[in-house]
Amino acid sequence: MQVFHHVASLRRALAEARAAGKTIGFVPTMGNLHDAHIELVKTARQHCDQVVVSIFVNRLQFGLNEDWDKYPRTLEQDTARLREADCDFLFHPEESEIYPNGMDQQTRVICPAMTDVLCGASRPGHFEGVTTVVAKLFNIVQPHRAVFGIKDFQQLAVIRRMVEDLCIPVEIIAAPVHREADGLAMSSRNGYITPQERPRVAVLNQSLNWAREQIESGCRDFSDLEAEAKKRIEQAGFRVDYFSICNSRTLEPAADDDGEITVLGAIYTSAARLIDNVSLQL
Repeated sequence: MQVFHHVASLRRALAEARAAGKTIGFVPTMGNLHDAHIELVKTARQHCDQVVVSIFVNRLQFGLNEDWDKYPRTLEQDTARLREADCDFLFHPEESEIYPNGMDQQTRVICPAMTDVLCGASRPGHFEGVTTVVAKLFNIVQPHRAVFGIKDFQQLAVIRRMVEDLCIPVEIIAAPVHREADGLAMSSRNGYITPQERPRVAVLNQSLNWAREQIESGCRDFSDLEAEAKKRIEQAGFRVDYFSICNSRTLEPAADDDGEITVLGAIYTSAARLIDNVSLQL
């Protein structure tokens, strides 16, 4: 695996790979890699000849009182895991390399669709930071395909819309949610869950699957399902950010005749915000 810290040197290496007829797969991350990240790398490997992984903790997507300073930086362990996963290129830039003119003067990429609901409602400016850095990384790497996890369903939808709107020539591949044995979706923020909370956090995934089962059984009273799911989560001792039953394509509240539905939830533990979702076709 080759490691790069600068845009110019990475571009030169990737130009050589393209000249040799290689297809480029890309997995953008913020590091602190776990098994779900490695599954993304494996998915990229299945679809492409060469795999690029970026590790960059993007301050632009963190809110005013969020955990940018505390976000785990585990570069040595991450590098070892990527070598084992047969990654070809690791891109680990300094902030000045990504934002050479500073973030205050940075040109922003704004996707007005689907960014002011769900996570966007409680994290103002978050998706603007995501779309800006992902657009920059796409321009740097110029991959044929990029892999994103379905766990961040809203992010996946927003990235797909950005790629479509800006005519970026990259195929977006969605990778399934990778879970712990009790159903908890793997996340870098799971490390913030206390030992006392850990046995109870599966309530989020359990509530999502309960709502899905109710819909599959014919229930279309989505408001009542959302209210009951929130009650279950609160009874387990967690604060609900949102629990929403949505049209999978638009993320608008689901209608009775929608064919593709996604149930999305976000909860707060004492020190973490956890998200998850399940989808179904009717």
